[in-house]
Amino acid sequence: MYVEAQTSSGTEANIGALDDESAEMVYIQNWSAREVAEGVEPFGDLTFEMAQVFHFYDLPWFFCTPDENLETLSDIEEGTTISPTPEGSGTAPALEHALEQVAEYDRVSYDFGEQGNAMNEGQLDVGVGTYMNFQIIPGWIQEMMGTVDLHVLGVDDEMLEEWEGDDQLLIESFDGSELEGAASVPDEIHCPTFAYNFVCRDDLDYDAVYSFLETMYDNREALQEYSALLDRLEDDEFWVENMYDEVPFHAAAADFYEEIGVWSDEFERADGE
Repeated sequence: MYVEAQTSSGTEANIGALDDESAEMVYIQNWSAREVAEGVEPFGDLTFEMAQVFHFYDLPWFFCTPDENLETLSDIEEGTTISPTPEGSGTAPALEHALEQVAEYDRVSYDFGEQGNAMNEGQLDVGVGTYMNFQIIPGWIQEMMGTVDLHVLGVDDEMLEEWEGDDQLLIESFDGSELEGAASVPDEIHCPTFAYNFVCRDDLDYDAVYSFLETMYDNREALQEYSALLDRLEDDEFWVENMYDEVPFHAAAADFYEEIGVWSDEFERADGE
C-alpha cells in the first residue's frame, strides 16, 4: 500500500485537514479530541464524524525549576514566572488549566530549547519538561540540566486529587529515578499527559484502514529500528492504550483489534455494531 506523510502546524490543522479531506488520517491529542466531541470552537461545524485508529505515543509533562526552595507546585507564589509550554502550542491550554490551582503567576513564553538560558538569567522561574512515551528524555531537557541545577516539582495530595478528578486532564506518573541528571526529583513524578492517537473520518475506506494497520503490525521490528519512539508498538496492548472515551473506533480498527486479541467490550465502534 502507498502512504504519503505530510507535515502540519498542529492539532487544529490536522482536524481541518480531515474536514476538507486534504488528509485521510491524522494524529491529535486527548485535549483536542474532547473539544471535537463537545463541539468547542473552532470545531463546532465539522462535516464529518471522527473515528479512532491506533495509539501513537504519550507525552507526560512535568514542571521544573532552578530554585531549590520550590519543592511542589503549591509552593509557587504570586509573581512567579512560568512558561507552561510556548503560547499558541497545542499543549499550552491543558497545562494552563492544570495550573489554575496555584497562586497567580506571570505567564511567560519560551521555546523548549530557550528555557535553560532563561532560567540561568533569572527570567524564568518554572518551566516544563517531558518524558516521551515514558522512555525518552529529549535533548533539550538534557541541555537544561547542563545549564542549571534542575529540580522537578512535586504535586501535593490535594492538587493531585483535583487533577485526577478533572475529566479534562489525563494524569499519569513515572518513577523519579528514571529522570537521570536532575538535581532533585520526587519519588513519583505526576504529570498532565497527552495521549496522541491517529484518527480518521468514520467513512474512510474499510480495506484501507485494515491494510494500514495490518502492514504496520507486520513491520513492527522495522519501525522500531526507524525510531525509538515506536518501540512500544511491540506490545499489542499499546495499540489501544489511552484511547479517547468520546471517540468510537473505525470499524476496520475494531475488527483488527478483535483479531489480535486486544479489543475491549468497553470500546465503541463507529458503525454501531
